Amino acid sequence: MKDHILLIEDNEEIRENTAEILELASYKVSTAEDGKKGIEKALEEKPDLIICDVMMPVLDGYGVLHLINKNETLSGIPFIFLTAKSERSDFRKGMEMGADDYITKPFTDIELLNAVESRLKKINLLKKEYTADAAGMQEMLSEFGGMNALEDITQNRPENNYRKKQVIYVQGNHPQKLFYIKTGKVKSYISNEEGKDLTIGLFTEGDFFGYTALLEGGTYKETAEAIDDCVIAEIPIQEFEHLLHNNREATNKFIRLLAKNIREKEQQLLNIAYNSLRKRVANALITLLNKYRKEEALFSMQMSREDLANIAGTATESLIRTLSDFKSERLIEIQGSKITILNEKKLTDMLN
Repeated sequence: MKDHILLIEDNEEIRENTAEILELASYKVSTAEDGKKGIEKALEEKPDLIICDVMMPVLDGYGVLHLINKNETLSGIPFIFLTAKSERSDFRKGMEMGADDYITKPFTDIELLNAVESRLKKINLLKKEYTADAAGMQEMLSEFGGMNALEDITQNRPENNYRKKQVIYVQGNHPQKLFYIKTGKVKSYISNEEGKDLTIGLFTEGDFFGYTALLEGGTYKETAEAIDDCVIAEIPIQEFEHLLHNNREATNKFIRLLAKNIREKEQQLLNIAYNSLRKRVANALITLLNKYRKEEALFSMQMSREDLANIAGTATESLIRTLSDFKSERLIEIQGSKITILNEKKLTDMLN
């Protein structure tokens, strides 16, 4: 679908020439010859971006922007002023009112198209939904920080080797670093006063973890531990903060991502509280499959019964009995600590 641009300009020649340039660039364009008609078209058509002249009869550009910002259905649409006035005070007034950009007449085709493309790209990133996990965080950092943002932030960092079951950070500690997994697998879990654990996060090669506490500015709410032998790069908190603080939109998107992450954790707790034991164990197996499977072959993984019970939110003894039932039903195969999923569909159907 073409991006829809509303052009509000009282000069007929400029209006027609600008509309032609935008249409040649494959945008859908609507036009209005004054601010009042521009507002009417904006309400009717809900464009993706508005380009508006400042000095116009009936209602000037500042009035248009004021009314756009007051209307809930239009607020947030990218707004570019088109003006022949280049005094600094005019720029400042427009930006303080919430304009996204200025194009000063006379302008070139490239100046116009670059400004439009930049605004539309930014708003499309803000609309995009990211998964509430490490992969979603990585995708967002890459798109907001540039294609090399992740590579730049993870290169030439001190690396630590962690043995299987070695703790990486502890619940209650203050964060000093962002962690990036070069090889291996990591889990995060919370513990109650009786020492019972519940696994709330699973991470693997290429994942960041430990970022929630960095963004909150508080302490770790969970403990992170190596599931197997790992090599982990450690990124100073100052560099992670620099990446976010230089991009307000990325920071706002991160906040939304964390809120979504919290909602999913709440859903996990509800599933543990109200789902049957079979559903909880099936969900734990499918969670592992979705996280760690690298190809379409049968999925197998070495994992202790205690770790798997912590993911399912059940006692180890109950988990072992349920796994035995699943084995009898030919849903899984068990060889020591290795579990192979034989019937992914039946396990998934069990969750519905």
